[in-house]
Amino acid sequence: MRQSTLATDRRGFLKAGAGLLAMTIMPSGLVVGDAWAQMPRSTKPETFAALVQMSRDCYPHDALKDASYAKAVEILDEAARSSEADLALLEDGVAKLNKAAGDKGGSDYASLANEADRAAILEAMAEDPFFQKVRSNLVVGLYNQKDLWPVFGYEGASADQGGYIDRGFNDLDWV
Repeated sequence: MRQSTLATDRRGFLKAGAGLLAMTIMPSGLVVGDAWAQMPRSTKPETFAALVQMSRDCYPHDALKDASYAKAVEILDEAARSSEADLALLEDGVAKLNKAAGDKGGSDYASLANEADRAAILEAMAEDPFFQKVRSNLVVGLYNQKDLWPVFGYEGASADQGGYIDRGFNDLDWV
């Protein structure tokens, strides 16, 4: 009986230690959100986190986890690996977001708590090439994730089943 108690205590100790280790590693490159972890390959971790928050602010869906937005941002991060111009656009764009967040009393864009303040920042940047690049990437990067289609009520391609007139045309109750 005593050995079982020690094993349980040891297990608890190891779990706690792993949590402390993760908290130690995170500042050096691991970006963490709601049940997801993503290691950016070209952008800085704080840039990646800001892009995930920006993605959620541009296309807010309460039913989606940050992991879905991170998957869309991963496309931008991957493109920046082969293009210095893309990398500079993302890093400089997030620097602008962070400066605007600082003007509103925040430390950076991703941690700015007031959603209305973040929305105002994005509205002011609507014509900026950085904003346009991220926004256009999200249209494909977010909405092309097949595992998310049921969340949006999209049943997938219908051409092979005769089109939407006879299948799914009036199925959406939220439009």
